[in-house]
Amino acid sequence: MRRSFPLLFVMLLLVAVPVGAQTLGTITGEVKDGSGAIIPGASVSATNTGTNATREMSSNESGIYTFTALPPGPYVVKSELQGFKTVEQKVDLHVEQTVRVNFTMEIGTLSETAEVTGVAPLITTENATVGTVIENRRIVELPLNGRNFLSLVALSPNVSAEFAGAGQAGDRQGGSRAGQQLSISGQRREFNYYTLDGTDNTDVNFNTYILLPSVDALEEFKVQTGIYSAEFGRAASQVNVVTKSGTNQFHGTLFEFHRNDSFDSRPFSFSAAQAALPKPPFKWNQYGYTLGGPIWSNKIFFMSNWEGYRDRKQNQQNYNLPLAAWRTGDFSSYSGVLYDPATCTLSGTTRTCATFPGNRIPANRISPTSAKLLEFYPSPNATGTDATGTVNNYTGIQDRVIDKDQFTQRIDFVQSSSSTWMGRYSHSRDDEIQPALKLNGSKLVNRIHQGMVGNTRTLSPTVVNEFRFGYNSFYNTFGRELAFVRDVTGELAIPGMNPLPETAWGIPSITVNGLSGFGDSTEGPYTNNNKVFEFIDNVSWIKGRHSFKVGAHYRIDHYNQVGNQFPRGGFQFDGRATGSLVGERSRDRSRGSDK
Repeated sequence: MRRSFPLLFVMLLLVAVPVGAQTLGTITGEVKDGSGAIIPGASVSATNTGTNATREMSSNESGIYTFTALPPGPYVVKSELQGFKTVEQKVDLHVEQTVRVNFTMEIGTLSETAEVTGVAPLITTENATVGTVIENRRIVELPLNGRNFLSLVALSPNVSAEFAGAGQAGDRQGGSRAGQQLSISGQRREFNYYTLDGTDNTDVNFNTYILLPSVDALEEFKVQTGIYSAEFGRAASQVNVVTKSGTNQFHGTLFEFHRNDSFDSRPFSFSAAQAALPKPPFKWNQYGYTLGGPIWSNKIFFMSNWEGYRDRKQNQQNYNLPLAAWRTGDFSSYSGVLYDPATCTLSGTTRTCATFPGNRIPANRISPTSAKLLEFYPSPNATGTDATGTVNNYTGIQDRVIDKDQFTQRIDFVQSSSSTWMGRYSHSRDDEIQPALKLNGSKLVNRIHQGMVGNTRTLSPTVVNEFRFGYNSFYNTFGRELAFVRDVTGELAIPGMNPLPETAWGIPSITVNGLSGFGDSTEGPYTNNNKVFEFIDNVSWIKGRHSFKVGAHYRIDHYNQVGNQFPRGGFQFDGRATGSLVGERSRDRSRGSDK
């Protein structure tokens, strides 16, 4: 278990605007009259048009108002003061964005309303954060292979995607998570930090994402590439994601995406037998729902999402396997000479052995352990493409299976104009089998539980507190196809082998010179059972034309990994036991002649 306590007490002194909190935004501005004089005491409100949640405050002695820690969404910002016309402006607030809305109030009555059409500035002067927002419309409408929203990170400037293989993460973590390659601002792919609704969403081992929500559950996300506030100080780049909130209107979707092999080409064939095989089937389905709406109008809202993923693909792989007769000890078709190791004698550096008559090994000389292992070493099903008949003499029909399910439930509660709450629970599971030969493939088992709760509370017209608690449970084991299914090493009763846990069940590594091997020689399985607890609190304080922000982040990591064990052992058959070595002299005793 590893504990890290990055207490980020950071005070930022800026002009006119505070830095917003993770995944939340800020609306700020000045209130003036037609002559340009500041107007203190004007009543300013910001109303989320989806939930009618409203925050109110008065412009201060400098004519400035600031609403911090607002959830992204559409807002109507309104300024009112007796003796002036009411002025309002519609704005869209994005994740980690500061929007400036200045008001110029005209003489009139409160019943008169002037609607201002805002124009986004070409340069944001409120803070120096560099980043790109990918809003909901692009997330939902742009085509995404596999509906992985992180592919859209490549739309941001200064980002390179899919530039390398999975590396060590592919060997120890597996799945699509390990294959997500994003280099932001020239940094290494391991230098990214992912958040979801303002809490941690980053694996503590390889810095990959933990939970990948369905695109239908997302509001938007922002890729931050530099000059962000200290609360983001854990990595060189940030990908901050926000889930959707329910609104006063019910909205829902049902979806199903399907791909198949109808237009796929046939694989290359080495022989007529292989050419006669049917085209490998392929079916890919992603389906689910999203539903959001009010539980109690203007007070409690929900958003629920579930997505299933089923991927079935059949691969055809060629192997070099021993001939059927060889499996019983009949090597009469083998052009070399087989020597009986039980008859060998050694004189100095010279070894003398008798041959097996006719290159046939008696059945009682075949090890029972080897005979059992033949279950995982199929017989040829095609004619080999070389003189011995052992090259490309087996075409394996291998069924790849990928099953994924994920669920997200979010609740938002508008307690009052000065206090709002939100909570989310998400669960995800991945089960993947990448086959090889017969029961020789790999297996990924992944289980994720993630929860968070947050509260934004206005303590006074100039002080706002934001609190969040997050929890992650990340279980990931990447091992062999027979993990949790069959203990082959236990069945073989190999001397000296210790009992194995279910995650390590599989076949020992078998290497045969000149032929395809089987079993597994990796040091896996690698099993991670990690948990993260974090508490985050930020306080923003407005004073005149200045703002202060102070925050703390308390985090506990439980980092538990098992791996690098080589638990199943390995056997190598290189021909030395039944063959002759250079510099050695062997004699065929049955014929009485020297060889």
